[in-house]
Amino acid sequence: MNAAKRIENLSYYSDTPLEIENLQVDLLRKAGAAERFKITLAMSQRMISLSKQALKRRNTGLSELDIKILFVKNCYGPGTAEKVKKYMLERDPHGTA
Repeated sequence: MNAAKRIENLSYYSDTPLEIENLQVDLLRKAGAAERFKITLAMSQRMISLSKQALKRRNTGLSELDIKILFVKNCYGPGTAEKVKKYMLERDPHGTA
């Protein structure tokens, strides 16, 4: 079996029955660009929220600012996290933002 055929047979949702997955894909194809963007944005916001909740559970002593910085560090690296922290502290020296 060639690589293209193997990729074609892969399912991104292993816990979803194939009929349901096909229905979901069909509905997404029928949705307009604005609706697909709205769904994407909502999913992204939810994942960010869940990630921050997990960081809070694992780092109970950190402030809200520190949780935000840790999130940036995990997603974008320590250099970006330091720049964001500097910017946030310049904007709000008490770290309450």
